[in-house]
Amino acid sequence: MVDLFNYHRRESNVVHIGEMDMGGDNPIRIQSMTTTNTNDTDACVDQAERIIQSGGELVRLTTQGTREAENLRNIHDRLHQKGYNIPLVADVHFNANVADVAALYAEKVRINPGNYVDPARRFIKQAYTDEEYAQELKRIEDRFVPFLNICKQHHTAIRIGVNHGSLSDRIRNRYGDTPAGIVESCMEFLRICQKEDFNDVVISIKASNTVVMVQSVRLLVNTMDRENMHYPLHLGVTEAGEGEDGRIKSAVGIGALLSDGIGDTIRVSLSEPPEDEIPVARNLVDYISKRADHLIIPGEVGKDFNYLKPERRRTRAAGHIGGSNVPVVITSDEGSKADYIYIGSKEVPQAGNQKYIVDYDSYRGQKNTYPIFPAMAMPFIAAVKAEVKFLVLQFGTPTDEYVACLKAHPEVVVIAVSNHQNKVGEQRALVHEMMVNSLFNPVVFAQMYRLNDKSDFQLYASADMGPLMIDGFTDGIWLMNDGQLDASVLEDSAFSILQAARLRMSKTEFISCPGCGRTLYDLQDTIARIKAATSHMKGLKIGIMGCIVNGPGEMADADYGYVGAAAGRVSLYRKQTCVEKNIPAEEAVEHLLKLINDDLTKLS
Repeated sequence: MVDLFNYHRRESNVVHIGEMDMGGDNPIRIQSMTTTNTNDTDACVDQAERIIQSGGELVRLTTQGTREAENLRNIHDRLHQKGYNIPLVADVHFNANVADVAALYAEKVRINPGNYVDPARRFIKQAYTDEEYAQELKRIEDRFVPFLNICKQHHTAIRIGVNHGSLSDRIRNRYGDTPAGIVESCMEFLRICQKEDFNDVVISIKASNTVVMVQSVRLLVNTMDRENMHYPLHLGVTEAGEGEDGRIKSAVGIGALLSDGIGDTIRVSLSEPPEDEIPVARNLVDYISKRADHLIIPGEVGKDFNYLKPERRRTRAAGHIGGSNVPVVITSDEGSKADYIYIGSKEVPQAGNQKYIVDYDSYRGQKNTYPIFPAMAMPFIAAVKAEVKFLVLQFGTPTDEYVACLKAHPEVVVIAVSNHQNKVGEQRALVHEMMVNSLFNPVVFAQMYRLNDKSDFQLYASADMGPLMIDGFTDGIWLMNDGQLDASVLEDSAFSILQAARLRMSKTEFISCPGCGRTLYDLQDTIARIKAATSHMKGLKIGIMGCIVNGPGEMADADYGYVGAAAGRVSLYRKQTCVEKNIPAEEAVEHLLKLINDDLTKLS
């Protein structure tokens, strides 16, 4: 059972991957994947070496065919000659025979349940009787067990890697495109592993949607616990993108799970050179691991809270905060586009309709101004007239004092703060305490840092906000920093973090894969061109996929998709429907822009 308030690692089995152990008390392992052609030994070795030198502890390579699987032996030998004993992981899709070969030469083989035995998905509707469904499971077992026997013989570990974007039609028809379907796709294979007494198994469940990814992993852990399974978990947000947005999105999803002690290895999937992923992953793991051995937080879980299927906490709106409103952003930057700007005791600017938060003892009732009270000033709240008031609270404030105040003043928005070693746990505890006491005031989370590095700030703030947003507690976000960062960084990061959790769209979202040996065009150049042409389109979601493996499926909630179809060829999608096939790659970006602009013209 996950402790929502106190950090400790989930107990898991130890898995042997070559000379490396994963799970149990072992460190959280960091890994990446090559983007080179697996038949090109020199290129793969060079890139693997860069990953290793950056701190990578496992290196994955795509093995789309038998030739690629067999060449793992040459790559393996060359790396060993250079003195590297890092485990190699073979990535297999669509061809179970390739997995059999890869198990001879790699320390671990990743298979995707969505396409290991099931045919490639066609997004068709088909009803299965229970008998027909059981026959399909028997077919999977008949093919999977011989593979496990090869792995036993050669001491090869496996990863059962479920991707939201490649669920089989069989699973989608029985369970829908849901976390329950994602989990069952994994459990079908795990039950066979357990039956065959095969224990060197690692699991991953990935999605480009952080909410789907986190909820699915939470459900998987719960399901495994009920069936007495404790396999290590590999975490990642697939198709996270690149640059700041890719890092923020990854930290929101991975951070939400690491904060609950879930995760034994991680990959931050960025549409960048794979060695660039390693420092980001290491930084994220190190940041959250610092919460270990903190002072106990005596929280009590709120009534009606469902960790496995969280819904937005029910609140009464104060102004346009809470209720059904999108979460607000508060900053201290007077040139900001945020919903509220904190100015303390400064003189209130006269121009425009910007909303300002002022210290309660400087509040004079001017239009678009709202007072903020520290906890010790609660007795003065009743004497001040304002449509919206803010009260700064921390877990540990005497409950009888603030509960009476908040029940009497539904116009008060709580600003939840923490300076605890595990601030996520303490801020969670405050909201749960409010739920226990039937309080419906909105909550804005104020996160405070002392950082000079922009990347660190964005990574840590995203990881801290991840679980609070996924849990449904976030009515607003206020990022503060006592360091050498421009105020606009704080504001922009807040909006990006909310978008990463699908709580508030403020710009175009790019769902782009990190690339691998299957990528069929110049991924990074294409992303740059599409971004330059569409970044002004607020709220639009565009999927950019190197190949068909996760293409249409992972773009389930994207408006448009750009997917590698063959060497130098691209197909375009509207939602999951292919609308143009096999366009020359050099023309495909222009075709995509025309498709988007034609649709926008029809809507206008």
